[in-house]
Amino acid sequence: FIAITLLPSVRITPEHHKMYVKVCAEEKVDGIEFSGTPLDKVAGMEAVELLKKAGVKMFHKVGAIRHALHAQKIGFDGVYAAGIEEGGHPLNDDVTTMVLTRKMVSSLKIPVVSVGGIADGSGLAAALALGAEGVMMASRFIATKECEVHENIKQELIRRQEFETVIYGKSIGLQGRGLKSKVLEEVLAIESRHGGFEELIPLLSGQKVKEAWENGDVDYAPLMVGQSIGLINDIPTCAELLDRMAAEAKERSARAAKLNH
Repeated sequence: FIAITLLPSVRITPEHHKMYVKVCAEEKVDGIEFSGTPLDKVAGMEAVELLKKAGVKMFHKVGAIRHALHAQKIGFDGVYAAGIEEGGHPLNDDVTTMVLTRKMVSSLKIPVVSVGGIADGSGLAAALALGAEGVMMASRFIATKECEVHENIKQELIRRQEFETVIYGKSIGLQGRGLKSKVLEEVLAIESRHGGFEELIPLLSGQKVKEAWENGDVDYAPLMVGQSIGLINDIPTCAELLDRMAAEAKERSARAAKLNH
């Protein structure tokens, strides 16, 4: 299962995306999670049809019901309901995961997965109660033993609270959520005085972000994490985390079931 981001880029063109789809179809990957622009708008319906013919499951991470309905219409197998709490690039509709999940579950005929603000079994149980088939987590997996980011960042996520992320990039149409830092203070200051794309890009470059994850300096570049960092208290293995989540979700679901009595 792989992820492909379909966002505007000066280096990655629609032709690149068509090539990625072709390779995935040839290799018959189990599934692809797309985020950003709808696949048919970038690579054409032929890309969707190619993946379906190859038996590749397709999911679109979306932040609005209109985008989820489009994914269903063109033949996607499911959607990820990504609320404003998520790290990365939440949609500027600014709808929460709880509302978005329930809206999509009640409006779609395809499976829905909850994304944003989830880091433990209680969040999993809540998503299941809303009708989701499961959850996707990103920030929580950064603080695991297997994750290859710098140890300083893992410790920083344990130290930080749920209110210590910030939305940025609205002024250039590329909204993101990242860990509060000196570099994002600078970004927001530029945006507040209506600074342009050219002034912001050096601070937001992908290369700088990559280096920050590697060198552990949280003030070097924006680190995209979600509000769920407030629920991170330790650095388990992935297996330990998932086992713990399953047990907690079972306990919380049993507690909710008592409402019937």
